Amino acid sequence: MSPTYDVAVVGLGALGSATAWQLARRGRRVVGFEQFELGHERGASHDTSRILRHSYHTADYVRLTMEAYQDWADLEDASDTALVTVTGGVDLYPPDAAIPRGDYVASMAEVGVPFEVLGTSEVHDRWPQWRLPEGTVAVHQERTAVVPAALGTATMQRLARDAGANLLERSAVAAVRPRADGVEVVADGTTYSCAAAVVCADAWAGRLLAPLGWDLPLTVTEEQVTYFAPEVPETFAGDRFPVWIWMDDPSYYGFPTYGEPTVKAAQDCGGPVVTPENRSGHVDASMLADLAAFMARHLPGAGVPIRSKRCLYTLTPDRDFVLGPVPGAERVVVGLGAAHGFKFAPTFGRRLADLAQGDEPGPELAPFRLDRPALTEPDVEPSWLV
Repeated sequence: MSPTYDVAVVGLGALGSATAWQLARRGRRVVGFEQFELGHERGASHDTSRILRHSYHTADYVRLTMEAYQDWADLEDASDTALVTVTGGVDLYPPDAAIPRGDYVASMAEVGVPFEVLGTSEVHDRWPQWRLPEGTVAVHQERTAVVPAALGTATMQRLARDAGANLLERSAVAAVRPRADGVEVVADGTTYSCAAAVVCADAWAGRLLAPLGWDLPLTVTEEQVTYFAPEVPETFAGDRFPVWIWMDDPSYYGFPTYGEPTVKAAQDCGGPVVTPENRSGHVDASMLADLAAFMARHLPGAGVPIRSKRCLYTLTPDRDFVLGPVPGAERVVVGLGAAHGFKFAPTFGRRLADLAQGDEPGPELAPFRLDRPALTEPDVEPSWLV
């Protein structure tokens, strides 16, 4: 007899772990599959910190962030664990920035999110750690926060197991097969029978969806984050220094000190195109040199780099998420965070659980459909700066 569950969740990074928890807390029989060990560092849900923010380029995204803050609070309550550290955040627009400031300001204003627009001297007065070119404009949002990557994912896994989910480590899924009455999931030679399946396999999603007729135009890059040792760590503490994003091309981002006396920074979408199988896993000296030069120029007090880590980005051409059922195989649901989804993980888990239970996706999820033009039309020019 095949093992039988209500829902199978394929991939137990942040999105998959959130989905497994949301389903299990509702009393569903859940089996989750992770091809590596839980908490592994081969994907995109490891390391220390991620950004939680309201600042986004469309009002629909800003509205989604309102849900994210509430769902992180729900996760904190359910786990009795503090996970959200509010530091405030600044989006920094140098002269002729590649990312349009007007989109972000208008989107927050439409949703009613308060913010400040600061000139160069005002930024220097408030955060003297910065050395910015004249004409730089900052958009400050006081609610921007840091959330923990590895700890947040592990917390959702713990809650899922506590609620009865069967989370299987080192169990690679070979196939997801829709059937008239449900879905079969094949893993380690065993076929599991389920009413539905949720695929949150990120960089590995393509090989599972291709047999269903969906050859998604995903680009996988190997990114790198680096930790710097400030000469005076206290000046970069979260109550004295904000989360920041450099809104230009190349785009950089960084954090105040968090859990240790270091400052983390990285370039967004700056790494080489890879596959999960041919990624290097080693420090890229050129990427490190570019980031270190940026930090020395604009945040000289951040000090010298002391360690770097690699991770994978799985990018859609439009940088929008994938959240929805597979057309023609609606019992299979896909969740993909497009390399900026961690902040939404508890929300996506709730939404994906709804879809796995048969709920129809609302109009707010239409931009994230699997069959949208950016994923179906040929030769769509990638646009990844958000």
